[in-house]
Amino acid sequence: MDISHRFNKHLDKIKISMIREFDQSISDIPGVLKLTLGEPDFSTPEHVQEAAKKAIDDGKSHYTGMAGLLELRQATASFMKEKYRVSYQAEDEILVTIGATEALSASLIAILEPGDTVLLPAPAYPGYEPIVNMVGAEIIEIDTTDNQFVLTPEALEEGIQEAGSSLKAVILNYPANPTGVTYSREQIAAFAKVIEKYPIFVVSDEVYSELTYTDEDHTSIAEFLPTQTILVQSLSKSHAMTGWRLGFILSSKEIIAQIVKSHQYLVTAATTLVQYAGVEALANGKDDALPMREEYRERRDYILEQMTKLGFSIIKPDGAFYIFARIPEGYNQNSFEFLQDFAQQQAVAFIPGAAFGKYGEGYVRVSYAASMETIQEAMRRLAVFMRR
Repeated sequence: MDISHRFNKHLDKIKISMIREFDQSISDIPGVLKLTLGEPDFSTPEHVQEAAKKAIDDGKSHYTGMAGLLELRQATASFMKEKYRVSYQAEDEILVTIGATEALSASLIAILEPGDTVLLPAPAYPGYEPIVNMVGAEIIEIDTTDNQFVLTPEALEEGIQEAGSSLKAVILNYPANPTGVTYSREQIAAFAKVIEKYPIFVVSDEVYSELTYTDEDHTSIAEFLPTQTILVQSLSKSHAMTGWRLGFILSSKEIIAQIVKSHQYLVTAATTLVQYAGVEALANGKDDALPMREEYRERRDYILEQMTKLGFSIIKPDGAFYIFARIPEGYNQNSFEFLQDFAQQQAVAFIPGAAFGKYGEGYVRVSYAASMETIQEAMRRLAVFMRR
């Protein structure tokens, strides 16, 4: 019996991420240098690793509650209040998840229905739209390319007005993947003034908040819109814990009470021993990101200088660990083809801008979550390629 036509019809809109597709397509090139994935090259801090080992030795192998260890939620509340001036009750306003990806999935499943729309400043991380599509909702992109990838209150207001009654949420991601754009306190307050006029959610992905290079501390929009914001956080970037898969949702107790329902049937609860590692990271590693951030800043500045010399147009990123560079004029290839040639000829891999949607075409994303030695060699090979 043929059942091939009986899948969820919304899956027809979803394709394998071009980031992963491209990364796999060049993985067999001998000696390829990858500046592709957003994965810190640093090791998880030793004190965090030791906490996980202790959890194993202590037999911490049973389920926690669905919302996660209370001790971890308390540490999260303390960390977020000290760092970002946002206040959440550990008991019912924080939910521990399996990474930011599950946090986004659980949140969007909880708030979206078929026919809803979601606003997303673009170019954007490609992981949002598939989740939105799977529940029958649609993304509406706000093109930021004419304003150096910076969203404005005016563009946000216009997007909300044009979306109309179908609009359920706005997704914000800052510091942003792939552009590195982040926002000042004044800019975030201006966004909040627009959004507070409408009965919509803000899903704010702030996983790069510890990696900002401005003189001003990161400001969460949750500080201004606590009853509308679903704040997504993670330890992947701040503590180099990508493989541990530990994230958080912070929101009002009314919103968390609904999201915990989708979370429960997606994963039951986050991995127990990882949660104990998270307690250590947040309680005793509040500044673990600082030395990593300084190295990232040095790498960013080096790549910016080298690629600018080669004719790439780059808006200096103020956060995350990506350079989003416009391919120089005169190359009659799309970003995928351009980087395929580069990888084949020089054994170096970046990510095509097209992986971040139609507004990313013509750009390349370079991850500087790699050693300076690797970056220097990659830039040397790029110079050879561009001067052929």
